[in-house]
Amino acid sequence: MTNMTYAQALTIAIDTVADETVKEKLTALKEQLAKRKSGTNSKKAEEVSARVEKLYAELLALDKAVTITELLANATDEEVASFTNQRASALMKKLVDEGKVEKTMEKRKAYFRAVAV
Repeated sequence: MTNMTYAQALTIAIDTVADETVKEKLTALKEQLAKRKSGTNSKKAEEVSARVEKLYAELLALDKAVTITELLANATDEEVASFTNQRASALMKKLVDEGKVEKTMEKRKAYFRAVAV
């Protein structure tokens, strides 16, 4: 048996139910589910990508290999300066995965450098 989403289950239920009032309720529930899903994920993704770009801009401005702590200490953007090391590290991982940043390890310390794309 394959996994079924709520939307798929609601579609099947709408197609099989004969009562019109039940169909209307199920249709409204399906629309509400779609609206809730589309709004939160896209907004959050935009916020994360904006933070990633701000962090990348700060790294480009320094133009040398730095640790997360050094990057946050020398940040000119107030939002970037307020990041915790854990948040900045998670955002930096996205940049490393995209190939925009190079990560090197020296004496168990991670250094990050912007890569010319």
